[in-house]
Amino acid sequence: QCEIDMKFSTLVEVADRCLMYKYIVKNMCKKNNMVGCFMPKPLFGDNGSGMHTHQSLRKNGKNIFFDANGYALISQTAKYYIGGLLKHASALMAFCAPTTNSYKRLVPGYEAPVNLAYSQRNRSAAVRIPVYTENPKSKRVEFRPPDCSANPYLAFAAMLMAGIDGIQNKIDPGEPLEVNTYELEGEEAKKVPTVPGSLEESLKALEEDNEFLLKRNVFTKDVIDVWIE
Repeated sequence: QCEIDMKFSTLVEVADRCLMYKYIVKNMCKKNNMVGCFMPKPLFGDNGSGMHTHQSLRKNGKNIFFDANGYALISQTAKYYIGGLLKHASALMAFCAPTTNSYKRLVPGYEAPVNLAYSQRNRSAAVRIPVYTENPKSKRVEFRPPDCSANPYLAFAAMLMAGIDGIQNKIDPGEPLEVNTYELEGEEAKKVPTVPGSLEESLKALEEDNEFLLKRNVFTKDVIDVWIE
């Protein structure tokens, strides 16, 4: 298991890089009689591998997710974006975690991001706000449930549409989750919503919640129907 960071760029270019990265890894492994595996949870009882997706929006060259006075230095716009991601997270999982194996990773423990909440430090939260730099240009939100079995073009576009829906409809994500969720028990734990527990649940969620994807024909009904089928 290893981790690679990619430099930020536009949505399509980063999706291109994802495919290039997988292609190169698989070919180098094959040359050395190995198999490059991008399964989210190849080994039972061990940590899985995610595809944590860092996102920010720029307007007129300025990062509109930064606010020097905001929680973890994020703006109200960024909060609304988070609100959209959390509201539509169950439907997003149909694109972001699209295999049965994905849901073997998305289980409590193993630092898996199963809780539909946001935080600047909590690894179990679906949305984390990196705080290791105070540079306004690099302020961003990190959506952690996706994994490498996703089609990045569809997954990234779906996440962006969810975030934009949050901004347009001013969806408030509520208060950040600062407690260690692994220590929550009983009723307290039940108050925190979680990602779907299976691919079937995610596809059902997408069937019921896909209007936000159809704006400006970014997604079309037939694409969603064929994906679910």
